[in-house]
Amino acid sequence: MKKILMLLFVVFILISLLKLEDVLTNKEKEGDALMNEEIRGVYVSYIELSKYLDGKNEEEGKQIISSMIEKMKNDKFNWIFLHVRAFSDSLYPSDIYPTHYLVYGNEEEELSFDILQHFISTAHEKGMQVHAWINPFRVRNSGATENISVKNPAFSYLGTSHVKLIPGKGIYYNPASEEVQQLILSGIDEILTRYSVDGIHFDDYFYPDDTIDLENYEAYQKAGGNLSLKEYRLQVVNEFIKKVYTLVKSKNPKLLFGIAPEGNMENNYEKNYADVLTWMQEEGYVDYIMPQLYYGFQNSAKPYAIVLNEWSEKLTNDKVFLLPALAFYKTGEVDTYAGLGSTEWQEFENVIANQIRFLRQLPNVSGFSLFRYGSLYEDKGTVREAEYQNLKKIL
Repeated sequence: MKKILMLLFVVFILISLLKLEDVLTNKEKEGDALMNEEIRGVYVSYIELSKYLDGKNEEEGKQIISSMIEKMKNDKFNWIFLHVRAFSDSLYPSDIYPTHYLVYGNEEEELSFDILQHFISTAHEKGMQVHAWINPFRVRNSGATENISVKNPAFSYLGTSHVKLIPGKGIYYNPASEEVQQLILSGIDEILTRYSVDGIHFDDYFYPDDTIDLENYEAYQKAGGNLSLKEYRLQVVNEFIKKVYTLVKSKNPKLLFGIAPEGNMENNYEKNYADVLTWMQEEGYVDYIMPQLYYGFQNSAKPYAIVLNEWSEKLTNDKVFLLPALAFYKTGEVDTYAGLGSTEWQEFENVIANQIRFLRQLPNVSGFSLFRYGSLYEDKGTVREAEYQNLKKIL
């Protein structure tokens, strides 16, 4: 019975998309004005940066960055989410964090040039925005501590409750530590003081496991606190997000602060302790919310259209806009956890294009961002190349 219902659902979605394409064709004929207002972002991650810039001198590096920006501009993208801090490190000369160890090989290496500044100046010349993308609490993806230099603020915290080594996952700062929060705020302040970025962007890493803050929670209870552990964690993250928002706006009210939480609404509350409904419905938290909607239309558990509608319906604050992140990296690949829709990204060459067509019909959606640059512009394979060409047709 479940398989029959799913097949009926898939047929419904496909029929809807055929109708949607007709609607969009008429809409596009209205002119370019509407499309020019659409936010079209691309994530440029540490993966691309380490691959393209490692070992390059200033002239070579600047040429590579300029070429990257030129490609995105030619494809009519207008926002860049640049990974300036992926692992308690820095893509720019910093007094707080060490050199981005994956881009330059180690944390002791001196920067050959200011990567962030060249991204900003080159992108701004072309009318594109650059948002500083930060993973606030992640120190490492593995438990290895030997490549954490004394220049890294995490080094002095090793062995304390401020950081935790999580087997099989990595090393993370404790989000409930006020000292850690102040460290992250200082890093953001440094960026906003020195660079004309257009905003600050957070990924979805908040609570990395279920024990990292137990000492803090015990102290909270001893001081008379009566929130449950879950409520306490949601409050910890909310208060931190408010501090970041206030800091960003104190520098310039026009600067933006946004977060890309997990697309699964339930997981945000049960695992990440990210109170996304409060952020979308109350003032003083974020300017935009970018759920990572890395699902296909045929995903058995989380079909894209249904999940995006849910996010759109939950957004009630008209000062916050919705900007879904889409999984271009999945094109041509098996979607392992998608159930009956596991081969959708291999069978179809217009999933992303249709996802954009769909989101353009929703009232609260202001655009989209694609994850990530390498998937768009590196060797793609037959399906991904076709997907890219279909995407370009609607940009």
